[in-house]
Amino acid sequence: MPIHEAAVRLGAFIGVFTATALWEAAAPRRLRSYPRVKRWPSNLAIVVLNTALVRILLSATAVSLAALGTQRHWGLLNNLPLPTWGRIITSVVLLDLAIYLQHVMFHAIPALWRVHRMHHADLDFDVTTGLRFHSIEIILSMLIKFGVIAATGASAAGVLVFEVLLNATSIFNHGNVCIPVGLDRYLRWLVVTPDMHRVHHSNVVAETNSNFGFNLPWWDRLLGTYCAQPAAGHEAMTIGIEQFRVGRELWLDRMLLQPFRGPVGAYPLTWKRAA
Repeated sequence: MPIHEAAVRLGAFIGVFTATALWEAAAPRRLRSYPRVKRWPSNLAIVVLNTALVRILLSATAVSLAALGTQRHWGLLNNLPLPTWGRIITSVVLLDLAIYLQHVMFHAIPALWRVHRMHHADLDFDVTTGLRFHSIEIILSMLIKFGVIAATGASAAGVLVFEVLLNATSIFNHGNVCIPVGLDRYLRWLVVTPDMHRVHHSNVVAETNSNFGFNLPWWDRLLGTYCAQPAAGHEAMTIGIEQFRVGRELWLDRMLLQPFRGPVGAYPLTWKRAA
């Protein structure tokens, strides 16, 4: 990995994480159900584990694959007469749409939901929830992203901008931060806000299966998956899913085993309630 790519991504991660964590401490949106000391060690440990696995299992990075694609003229954008800035913007938008569709897919296919539900099984919603993804999901997501980059011909600069934005917005929109309602109403036309994404972490099935966007908020509105507010309100809504609701499930060992334990549950989009 080129040192500048690693430095940019690490610097953005540390800056956004620190700013959001301080904001949570100063102006929290909801009272915590569990103290940080019971959740943060495992939520941060999964980041370390996932980073190590990606480095070991995947020799290429998304940026290096995009650079190779440009050299070899892979994909749509590498064969269109677009200016550099046009390729960057188009790359970011196409990759963001792909991540939205991938997120929907992980809710629609029961086997993939089993992997993704670890993210939803967090019993609180804060800055570390945006980092809490099962290792299997991280590897699958990288492979899907590689395919999208090769097919679209996304530029290396566009991929780097997208990766930084995705990481930053995932941290921000999982923040337990208080934004004035009037400001949030306008912000969510430009970016997925914490109040918008928190609905997605409700234990109500219809709300869990809404607001799939991480970065750009438009896909949910355009494709009919937008939900403005949780029915119970942000302070009273229950975070999580029907399963894994005891404190022991917040430990790393239990988190890693969650895809293989218990029934698939009521949340996959293909699930039908029995008559």
